Amino acid sequence: MERKDLFFQTYANLPINARKEIVLNLDPHGPITWEVAYREIKADTDLGKIILQKLFDLKFIKTEDAK
Repeated sequence: MERKDLFFQTYANLPINARKEIVLNLDPHGPITWEVAYREIKADTDLGKIILQKLFDLKFIKTEDAK
């Protein structure tokens, strides 16, 4: 399964209220919520790629089966 798919699966399983919580603080962009991460990753932006990498680096998303 690709990393984006694993992110979307994780996001879908989050409680609605948790999606508004800050998951990363990226300089110089500032705080990133799960909702912002979703939009950036879905749009395949450069910021989305950075967010996705950081979420895997921090093991917020399990990496088994990730490509």
